[in-house]
Amino acid sequence: MKQIVECVANFSEGRRDDVVTRLIEAIETEIGVIVLDHSQDFDHNRCVISYAGPPQPVCEAAFKAIKLASELIDLTRHEGVHPRVGAADVIPLIPVHGVSLEECALLAQKLGQRVAAELDLPVYLYEAAARRPDRTNLAEIRKGGYETLKRAIETDPARQPDYGPSHIGPAGAVVIGARRALIAFNLFLSTDDVNIARHIATKIRASDGGLPAVKALGLYVGGQAQVSINLTDYQVTPLYRVVEAVTAEAAAAGVRISHGELIGLIPQDAVFAVAGHALYLPELSAERVLEPALLQKIGFAFEA
Repeated sequence: MKQIVECVANFSEGRRDDVVTRLIEAIETEIGVIVLDHSQDFDHNRCVISYAGPPQPVCEAAFKAIKLASELIDLTRHEGVHPRVGAADVIPLIPVHGVSLEECALLAQKLGQRVAAELDLPVYLYEAAARRPDRTNLAEIRKGGYETLKRAIETDPARQPDYGPSHIGPAGAVVIGARRALIAFNLFLSTDDVNIARHIATKIRASDGGLPAVKALGLYVGGQAQVSINLTDYQVTPLYRVVEAVTAEAAAAGVRISHGELIGLIPQDAVFAVAGHALYLPELSAERVLEPALLQKIGFAFEA
């Protein structure tokens, strides 16, 4: 059975196109790896590169990109609204086909050991790869960002890395993990009042008693208030429930959603769930949609 792993690599660079291009090229040089998507944003000053392939090539591509990012990105000069602790900030490995989450966790741990040993960078493991229960949640590792971690890593035993040195240079630390597919989805509001976005984020995120499997922040991006959302389990909380909740909270504040933004890729069944909800077809699936049905039944795919 063919094994496929996806990596959704997050780097702290969204303003210098040449650096983003070099990171993509570093990943593409690994045989067997295919870059599926990339996005970048000036205000977040962050890029996300989604790629997939067999387990070992995916990990090798991640190592190459982490090494390059550590050479090209200086966090002492970095500014952006998105939380970050490293140049190569977050490197999650995601099982797609023929590989388990547990196997991805082992791959993440081995990658973390190599990054620490060969690049001399502090490495933190998260989600399924975490070695400590308090590091399952990415937000706990990134609390306070690079500036706080730079001080705390040398003095606070709770902030010691899983691998690597207990000090941080301009490239920061790397957070490596294994997780299920999530949906990174931003909703822009028809206002520049970021306090409204922050209030909505508080109301919908799980950590404050909101929707299960929802993480959210209120940010100011491109002159608009943005509710930045990570939906970590779209089967527990469907995406349409999140949009409905933000819509209701926005209306209560006298504003509306102006548009959305998808970061990375979205699982097919999550899209069908949204479409099925809108069309009152709760059982809608790939088998009832022409193109996926043709691909599944006879291997035919329409040309792009």
